[in-house]
This record gives sequence, structure tokens and C-alpha cells, in this order.
Amino acid sequence: MWSNLPSDLLANIFSLLSPDSLARASSSCRHWHTCAKAYPLSTTSNNSAWFLAMPIQRNHTLLPCYLHNPILNNWHALSLDFLPDPVRLVGPIGSLVLIRPTSSTFLQLAICNPFTRQFRHLPMLNITRTNPAVGVIMVLDSTQSVPFPCFKVFVAGGMSEAVAPRRGALYEPTLEMYDSRQDTWQVVGPMPVEFAVRLTVWTPNESVYSKGVLYWITSARAYSVMGFEIGTNTWMELNVPMADKLEFATLVRRNGVLTLVGGVCGGEACVWELVEGYNWRLVEKMPIEFGIRFLGSKTSWGSTKCVGSDEAIYLYRDLRSGMVVWRKVVDKGKWEWFWVEGCCSIGGKRVQTFPIKGVLLQPSLALSCIS
Repeated sequence: MWSNLPSDLLANIFSLLSPDSLARASSSCRHWHTCAKAYPLSTTSNNSAWFLAMPIQRNHTLLPCYLHNPILNNWHALSLDFLPDPVRLVGPIGSLVLIRPTSSTFLQLAICNPFTRQFRHLPMLNITRTNPAVGVIMVLDSTQSVPFPCFKVFVAGGMSEAVAPRRGALYEPTLEMYDSRQDTWQVVGPMPVEFAVRLTVWTPNESVYSKGVLYWITSARAYSVMGFEIGTNTWMELNVPMADKLEFATLVRRNGVLTLVGGVCGGEACVWELVEGYNWRLVEKMPIEFGIRFLGSKTSWGSTKCVGSDEAIYLYRDLRSGMVVWRKVVDKGKWEWFWVEGCCSIGGKRVQTFPIKGVLLQPSLALSCIS
């Protein structure tokens, strides 16, 4: 019976599988393999994002990346030997990841799909920049006729190699944007010099887009948030709650709202949401038992990292350490806390511990615009 199912019906069944299960199914027989290729389905039926951990490269060795499947609660290792150089993770773009080679001091960006082993460099920026802030937004296009996502990449500040003297020494006080639909970069306009300096020196690459504004958080105490309103080309600065008492602070987006996750010195990990009037509202605290398990013998939140999406927020340290997850439980209509064991072994083989950067992405076996 299974060998005689119409391809469209079989494709609907395949849509219920996670990417790793779909890959195994596609290798079962020629009919299933053909169907899986002809009807490329993007992800699992409940649309759960996977946690991808990419090593923070310390040398020129291409290490694999590691992924946690939240449905089956297991870890996978994916080789990155298809990449030409070791890379640093910048952020997710749907089922793709934005990366930059570690071999270059100036910013050069690329996109890849670690599942399908596709890779492509983005065009070079108009202005050579070192260590700028990078932000990504997805673009909804009603005229879009292709199955892959459209997106924009914003690059702000950075150190410039320009020879001509300008205010702010060598800091580049401009904003540049890449549009995947045109595959080109353009300089959007100027930005305050003091913002360019702070985004260059004190801001990691993580950004959050919410309600028309692209946000970054500075890593210098006291923490602050800088935003760029895309529709009006306006820059703004927001205060951070308990800014001088936070040992770590990260911006994420939850239910479409800008959300701040931070660990209070000598206290708990807290979650705030930005409400009307650019005020922060405390919405959740990590349960004490999870905090004790996460910190272990440590007394500080200082080495904590955080990544989130509209459906989940992950707090983590390194690959082998466990993670605390605050996740939306659809069946219960509420968010709950979970513990996820770290990646200590895969297939009975011990995994070495090392620093990582994590993102949440929707895994896909569908061919995209990368090639």
C-alpha cells in the first residue's frame, strides 16, 4: 500500500516528520526519495525551532555544529566541512543561518543551510567595516513566488578604513542595508556618531526586530538598548531595568514583543517585556530550582548566554552544560519551564566541551536560493 500512495498524499505524511526522520524516510526506497525531493517540506508540523550550537572558533579547524531536536529531545552533530573557511555565527534567517568567515578582519557575510549543506557569500558591502552591529529582518512579500524567505540585513557602525577625515575618527557613522530580493547593498543614511561608537565597541551581533524597530543591546554596564525605527530612519535609546545590577542581559522576541532576559547579581533570572510608552514590565522569574540546577557551584550569572524566538527562550553556557528553557506549550495555552540536558555524547561517542554560540532556527530540507 505504502509504495502505491500518490505523491501528494505521501508528501502530507512526510510533513509530520522532523527533518532527521524525513531524511531517513527518503533513503528507504526510490519512490520515497523522489517524493521527498519533489515536495520539499520545510519543517515539523508543530513548527518547533531547533537549538543550533556553533563552536566559537579558536583556530583554523572546521568543527561541526550541534543541534537539539525539541520534539525527540536528542542531539545531532552536523559536519560543516562544506564551508570554505571556519565561520562565526551571526544569527538565524528562518531555516538559514547568517555567518561570517573568521579569516577576515573586516565584515563579510554569507548564508548557509547546515541540513542541505548549501552555502553562498553575500555581495561585499559598499563600505569596508570591522566589527559593526548586524541586524536581520524577514520580509513579507505578497508578490513572492519562490519558496525561500526574503530578508534584509542591516549593518551599523564599525571601524572604517576610509582615508578621508571625518568626525568620530575611524568610526563609520552610517547604516547599510542588504535586500535579498535585489541581492545588493545600499547605504541607508547617516547615524549619530556616538551610536556608531557604542554599537562598534559594546554591542554583540544579536539583534531583535519588533513592531518596525530593530534593536541592539550594549554589553557595557550599565546596559542600554539602542533602536532603529526603519520606517522613519530614526535612532533611539532605551533604558534597561535594573541595568547596573544585571550580570547578563539579552534581547529576544516573545509573542512579537521585545523581551529582555537578565540575571540579577545575587538574585534570579528575570524576563521583562517592552510595553506601551517604552516602559518595561516584569512578566516572569526563573523558578529557584531551575536557577540552582543551572548555576551549579557558580554564584554568578556572568557567563550565561540566551537566545529566543516567539515560542521559546533558551539560557545556556557551553555545549555540555544543561540548558533552561521557557517554552510555549500549545496544548496548555501557557509557557512552562523545562530542563534540557547538554550534549555530552552522540552515538556513544563523547563530545568535547567548548564555548558555543546558539540560535533557534526552523530546520529545512528544502532547496533554497543559496545555490
